[in-house]
Amino acid sequence: MFPQYDVIVVGAGHAGCEAAAAAANMGSRVLLVTMNMQTIAQMSCNPAMGGVAKGQIVREIDALGGLSGIITDKSTIQFRMLNRSKGAAMWSPRAQNDRMRFAEEWRLALEAIPNVDFWQDMVSGLLVKNGRVTGVRTGMGVEVEASAVVLTNGTFLNGLIHIGEKNFGGGRTAERAATGITEQLIGLGFEAGRMKTGTPPRVDGRSLNYAVMEEQPSDENPGKFSYANTQPPAQQRSCHMTYTNESVHEILRTGFDKSPMFTGRIKGLGPRYCPSVEDKINRFADKDRHQIFVEPEGWNTVEVYVNGFSTSLPEDVQYKALRKIVGFENVRMFRPGYAIEYDYFPPTQLELTLETKLIQNLYFAGQINGTTGYEEAACQGLVAGINAHNKVHGREPFVLKRSEAYIGVLIDDLVNKGTDEPYRMFTSRAEYRILLRQDNADIRLTETGYNLGLASEERLARMRRKKAEAERLLTELKNRKYSPEDINGVLENIGTATIREKASLYSLLKRPEISLENLSALDASLARLLEPYDEEMREQAEIAVKYESYIDKEQKVADKLLELENYRITDNFDYDRVQAISKEGREKLKKIRPMTLGQASRISGVSPSDVSILMVYMGK
Repeated sequence: MFPQYDVIVVGAGHAGCEAAAAAANMGSRVLLVTMNMQTIAQMSCNPAMGGVAKGQIVREIDALGGLSGIITDKSTIQFRMLNRSKGAAMWSPRAQNDRMRFAEEWRLALEAIPNVDFWQDMVSGLLVKNGRVTGVRTGMGVEVEASAVVLTNGTFLNGLIHIGEKNFGGGRTAERAATGITEQLIGLGFEAGRMKTGTPPRVDGRSLNYAVMEEQPSDENPGKFSYANTQPPAQQRSCHMTYTNESVHEILRTGFDKSPMFTGRIKGLGPRYCPSVEDKINRFADKDRHQIFVEPEGWNTVEVYVNGFSTSLPEDVQYKALRKIVGFENVRMFRPGYAIEYDYFPPTQLELTLETKLIQNLYFAGQINGTTGYEEAACQGLVAGINAHNKVHGREPFVLKRSEAYIGVLIDDLVNKGTDEPYRMFTSRAEYRILLRQDNADIRLTETGYNLGLASEERLARMRRKKAEAERLLTELKNRKYSPEDINGVLENIGTATIREKASLYSLLKRPEISLENLSALDASLARLLEPYDEEMREQAEIAVKYESYIDKEQKVADKLLELENYRITDNFDYDRVQAISKEGREKLKKIRPMTLGQASRISGVSPSDVSILMVYMGK
């Protein structure tokens, strides 16, 4: 019935979609197995992509040739660049999306890839022979053979939904849980755990009073995610903001005795940085209000996402509390919020390629690895799909370094440090964040994507043009020099110190109060010089000038630490022979089995002295 596949991807969420698309676009024959063809790329939580650090990840996925950025651009209803008031390393794109259009665009994109086949069924087990995965077994008893398997099960593995004192099996509301895989993997020697996440109620936008809320408009000149020729949104929708209050908190407290989180019925740990509203009230008792973001679910639906009100309290308590929020006095609820517990597998059991250490050619991506967030899942799916294809076709493993991409930081953190709560990305997790900006993801990664066979020749040419133009503009800025009599009047108008001798525009731009925009507004000749360069090009050049010393310093540190990455450790290295290494260090090294000294240095519990001893022992 089925041919022999190169790669089977289990689950069609954000990780599964990127994994299937990557492997297929690189030339593998792929089968995507999902429990429901109608929920491919479902935005299970908020209908948004990007945000702090997450926006950088989406840009990196796009630069490598993944599809999340393109799909996001096609379904955007609002675009904002967050943290504009901070340094360029903190700027983070975020898009509000049409939930239905996002899923539709993903399905259409996958159906347009000839190498992707689909099968609607639950995968209940893996086919394993001699320590290698050879396919999957479905709930209907169908066995399908493949050279590699990527598991992207999301919250479906033994998923348990909680609303107040009620609980029932499910991977999402109205969708059944997946069973069988966890038990088999534990039998094969894997360690498993439980995690928890949650979602807020959905409400009828027609019942809300937006006039009393704070409007959150989009950017006036919206950007986009993809470096391809997608278009920024021609029209946009506003979001709104309101707040909880003491009345809301009092009503919510009446349900605490029935809260599955407080009564101990939920065993899994929830995301620290996205707590439920009852957790916020409990942990931040001194706060008399919390922000609520009112986010439309699409262009043509009245459904609204109540961001900031995730909860698993009884539905009647949720409803009563919502009606005390300003603007929600007459709210009609579509469905209550809920918490969900699910199985995950600590990611220290993986290689940096996301292949499992116990079973060859088996890859894990997304929430099965203990992460949370569409973007984190999508980038893991991309990396797993690339590596599954490479392994099957005898190509080199694909691993991104911490100094190359946020994706490299995320996977390195997971594999070397593990996680005991849902992991999400922040700019603070990246020690090279000045290098890893959202504006230069294409310059950093397009060539890599092209060499992998994912990014097109057109993308590569576009990136090279951008790079060349940015360098040309920087040369013009260095060559354009002002004498004091020509520029001091302009500098005084801007409110910055005047000059006493000739100075280049390049050196003047280093001043924080000077920008190309405010300078060109006062200098017509500069405005003419900048005319051939679009806004993106000017921004790129200005960042390069203002952050030059920081970028150079960070690059030197990255290059120095990169030396440790060149010292490979053999797969069968016997750490017990090196007694000078601390006992904890030896235990962690034996468990993780790092590929390089650099990776060893980042393992929690391995001290700098342990790495020095290891380096001496290896004769380095």
